[in-house]
Amino acid sequence: MQQRFRGYLPVVIDVETGGFNDKTDALLEIAAVLVEMDDDGWLERGETLQYNIQPFEGANLEKAALEFTGIDPWSPLRDARPEGEALRELFQPIRRAIRRNQCKRAILVGHNATFDLGFLKEAAERNEIRRNPFHPFSTFDTAALAGLALGHTVLAESCRLAGLSFDNKEAHSAAYDAEKTADLFCFIVNRWKALGGWPLPEPATTSE
Repeated sequence: MQQRFRGYLPVVIDVETGGFNDKTDALLEIAAVLVEMDDDGWLERGETLQYNIQPFEGANLEKAALEFTGIDPWSPLRDARPEGEALRELFQPIRRAIRRNQCKRAILVGHNATFDLGFLKEAAERNEIRRNPFHPFSTFDTAALAGLALGHTVLAESCRLAGLSFDNKEAHSAAYDAEKTADLFCFIVNRWKALGGWPLPEPATTSE
């Protein structure tokens, strides 16, 4: 893994939120999926971590966003955690995975990844979490990767084209979307390897 992604460990993140503004809108769910590599260099989906999160004090909650996700932020059945507590707990197994794979940092994998990274960074800064394991701006965006590999950018349709199951009734849950994004990422990376794109061939040497 260390050699495959220049020392970065891919970790899939999906968030469900109370709107589109990462500075003002509530983070309501976050899920992370670890990506594993077998001895032959093939990627597969690993452990899923998921937390329901209490809106931070003063957070904005857009009615349209809540209707879209179906989340009731105040339902006692959510067993929601304070934002800082959830993030600190989430980051622990990610840091362990970084060390286990001899990587230097995690890199966020997401479908339209800048959205997820923005909410993750804002929540970490809001809670004064100084050891955020993720690269501050680089990502692997499966929307872009799927556009290249499959000719489509929508997650559900990209999964279908890749031969992966996708249940629209389960969508817009952070854990489900993160797992499907992880499956899609692994499919694309493994497909590139199967086609001979990795490992890279040795550079040709010229003789004088």
